[in-house]
Amino acid sequence: MDNNVRSCISGLMNDIRRAKPLVHHLTNYVTVNDCANITLAIGASPIMADDIEEVGEIVAMSSALVLNIGTLNKRTCESMLAAGKTANELNIPVVFDPVGAGASKLRNETVRMMLEQLTFSVIRGNMSEIRFIAGLHATTKGVDASEADLENSLQSGIEIASVLADKYNCAVAITGATDIVSAGNTTYCIENGHKMLSSITGTGCMCTSLIGSFCGVAVNKQMAAVAGLLCMGIAGEAAFEYAGQNGNGSYRIAVIDEISKINAQTIQERAKVYEA
Repeated sequence: MDNNVRSCISGLMNDIRRAKPLVHHLTNYVTVNDCANITLAIGASPIMADDIEEVGEIVAMSSALVLNIGTLNKRTCESMLAAGKTANELNIPVVFDPVGAGASKLRNETVRMMLEQLTFSVIRGNMSEIRFIAGLHATTKGVDASEADLENSLQSGIEIASVLADKYNCAVAITGATDIVSAGNTTYCIENGHKMLSSITGTGCMCTSLIGSFCGVAVNKQMAAVAGLLCMGIAGEAAFEYAGQNGNGSYRIAVIDEISKINAQTIQERAKVYEA
């Protein structure tokens, strides 16, 4: 791992724990508690206010905004657009998680509307969701990536992420066996993680919350995305070593525990990141 990247991520972790940035989430009700807890574990402060009557005020006092369409409905869609527009006006970073993109007409239309009307700092999704955004054939399995899309090569994912990053002028993160984070001209791959992360609900959403937390203190949004995914990957590995044999419930709690314990030494010893 490049020493500059290692130093940057360690510095961002220190910045989060010192500044405790407020991260406003409009996220889904299946994973909202885990997203709040993972945000606290990394050292940031979560708030989950989704009524359109207050989202503008909450965004204005926040350091970052996370928009997650996991449990989409028309009411929250309006709130997300209002929150996103306020964040854009105030130059507050916005992280977009297009959960289930490609699965239904409502989701597809919402994703297109968000991309047309809002500016994002980071877009994070699985391979199926990102392929849909890129206008490529994608076959979702509910809110999960399909096996067919996961079989696409790493090089294909790098190319898709790079093209989308240039198109939307943001960092694009694809989570999978190897995570990809591209800013167009530079792309990083992250090989940390454990397959048991896919056995509990909300790890993708929690990744997005971690990215939002890092965006709250980072100038370089690509590095914020790398930091968020790297922390989740390392926590997934360490949690399995500590509690994986105890089952899914223990593992879920252990992931949050490991995020709260991660530090510069952990990054030094465990990070598996390289520039593509």
